[in-house]
Amino acid sequence: MESMPHAVSEAPIPLSPQLRFRAAMMLAIAADSLQIFLFPLCAEGALSPADDLLDLVVGGLLVHLLGWHWEFLPTFVAELLPGIDFVPFWTLAVLNVYRKWKRIPAEEGPEVRFRASKPLRFFLGQ
Repeated sequence: MESMPHAVSEAPIPLSPQLRFRAAMMLAIAADSLQIFLFPLCAEGALSPADDLLDLVVGGLLVHLLGWHWEFLPTFVAELLPGIDFVPFWTLAVLNVYRKWKRIPAEEGPEVRFRASKPLRFFLGQ
């Protein structure tokens, strides 16, 4: 008997909200650890372009994982200021988003929890 080829879906596999938060927390902890322990030893510290690039990438990935939250904007600005990199702002921002997420009633579902805010939906055309 000849077997039929299986159709491969190119749609991304949806991640559960718990996996998104777990990934976001690991990313935030890794970024803060790099900025606190490694970057001051091998670069110019807070004035390092690598540090700024890391903040830009982490901010983008967190928005991708969790959606837009206002906590990410002051965190990004604070991470760019010299001398303030020693506070784990990314980790604190993800913890605050998680705290707010836990207060949303479960019957609204994860699609409400990760929906972009109204200003961001306007710019994204949603």
